[in-house]
Amino acid sequence: MAGVEVRFDQAFFDSILRSSGVESLGLAAAQRVLAQAKASAPFDSGDYQAGLRIERAEAQYRTVFLVAGTDWKTLLVESKTGNLARALKSAGRG
Repeated sequence: MAGVEVRFDQAFFDSILRSSGVESLGLAAAQRVLAQAKASAPFDSGDYQAGLRIERAEAQYRTVFLVAGTDWKTLLVESKTGNLARALKSAGRG
C-alpha cells in the first residue's frame, strides 16, 4: 500500500460527533442501562434505586452520558453485586 495517504477532516468529525443525532443515541443507550440497573438492583430501603440517575458530561469530542448512583451506599452495593456493570453489559446486548 505504498503511496496511499489518508487525511481526516477533524472539523467534519467534530461536527458529526457533537450533532443532536449522536447525542440522542448516547442518551438512549444510557436510558437502557439505567432501566436495567433499576430493574436488577437489590432492594432494601429503595434509596439505592432512587439514587440511580443519568449524568451528562462533555468529553473531548462529544457529549457523553453516565449512569451514576448518588446514594451513600452505591459503591458498597456495586462492589458486592456488580449491578451497574451487569446492567451495562445487558443493555449492550439489547
